[in-house]
Amino acid sequence: MVRLKRFLIPFISFKGKRFFRKGWLSTDFSKLRTAFYSRFIVNRCYMKHILPYLIFFFLLPATVAAQKVISMKIDGSINPATASFIHDGIEKAKKENAACLLIHLNTPGGLLKSTRAIVSDMLDSPVPIVVYVSPGGAHAGSAGVFITLAANIAAMAPGTNIGAAHPVALQAAMDSTMNEKATNDAAAFIRAIAKKRNRNLQWAENAVRRSFSYSEQEALEDSVIDLIAKNEQDLLIKIDGKQVELNTETITLKTKEAKIENFEMRFVEKLLNIISDPNIAYILLLLGMYGLMFELYNPGAILPGIVGVISLVLAFYSMHSLPVNYAGLGLIIFGIILFLLEIKIVSHGLLAIGGVVSLLLGSMMLIKSGSSLEMVRISRTVIFASTAVSALFFLFIVGLGMKAQRSKVVTGLEALIGETGEAMDSLDPLGRVQVLGEIWNAESLSGVIGKGEKVTIKEMRNLKLYVESIAKT
Repeated sequence: MVRLKRFLIPFISFKGKRFFRKGWLSTDFSKLRTAFYSRFIVNRCYMKHILPYLIFFFLLPATVAAQKVISMKIDGSINPATASFIHDGIEKAKKENAACLLIHLNTPGGLLKSTRAIVSDMLDSPVPIVVYVSPGGAHAGSAGVFITLAANIAAMAPGTNIGAAHPVALQAAMDSTMNEKATNDAAAFIRAIAKKRNRNLQWAENAVRRSFSYSEQEALEDSVIDLIAKNEQDLLIKIDGKQVELNTETITLKTKEAKIENFEMRFVEKLLNIISDPNIAYILLLLGMYGLMFELYNPGAILPGIVGVISLVLAFYSMHSLPVNYAGLGLIIFGIILFLLEIKIVSHGLLAIGGVVSLLLGSMMLIKSGSSLEMVRISRTVIFASTAVSALFFLFIVGLGMKAQRSKVVTGLEALIGETGEAMDSLDPLGRVQVLGEIWNAESLSGVIGKGEKVTIKEMRNLKLYVESIAKT
């Protein structure tokens, strides 16, 4: 009996109070049995109410994660700013344990280096990535084909198309060897992506070698994409329950009731994205050079210098991410120097013509792609317009300078030549005349001039005016 009491004392209690007291424990165990059943019933009631809360608490993180989708938009060329933006989006989705990262894509192409960086991030992403070519009328061309195929799930909106990733020469025709190398490199790149994501290998290679391009329906039928969705909500409903294979695991998407969180570019990324356009970089370069030149030729103007420095800094910041041909940059600088020399040197337009030719050739050579896959170039319209405006401006300045040289002198002693005065004395031949309110010693070149007669100034030597009578002439 003593052993039984010692064994049951640690287990039988209610609200911290033991039921064993002197005289309580008896052979019939009546009180002991009552206390035991009472505690069992109370604990069972506690567990019945607490258990649902415990289950909800442990399942809450998974529920929250499945209810968030990070959404971002790529609308424009593929450049370093775009690569940085997508990288940040993947990191944000990973940090917030999002169900997936949704990329709205509309691009004509871009830099190969940036495309490779984006594809590498997508293939190694710990978060499922969905690329959605949208809205209607959007296009995933060139670099966009690689990005779309690299997604875990590729989708397109009605009225969109994908394809045409064949390498093209931007500045001049490539020889057959270079063209073959570029095409083979691009084909191998896209085959590796398509194999990794189990997509149509043949079409992927044809998109590079034969510039194949598909509508959304054709792409779906030929296993290039996974599905067609009318809008973002329709897409999330259709991908709900799909299994996605990541590098470390296979997960099931839960996006039907997902909350969409938009992820926007930072200000610096937006600025870099804008000025990464070769046309903008080219205009900033010219504007910066002109501003500095005008400030140097007209010190104290201040505004041209400020605008010039800011424009040049932005231009160089942009060009560090573009395939710049420094021979073209040198020709542009040389052309501007020739324009400025035309203002100082009388060359009968030869320097201006040389400046136009140099500026035009340099502008066409400025952006030279390191790979023919890169769809980056300066618009011919922008080049011709900038060259024409520059040439007309400097020719206008030269014209004003020549007109000023031929115009009559209006200041200094030379300005008196040709002026009309009045004889203060009789000039026979010496005397005095009044010109522009001033009295000068004068000598007549046309005989005797009477007092009060009008005279015209012919020349001036040693502070003496030589005049002729207007009446006699």
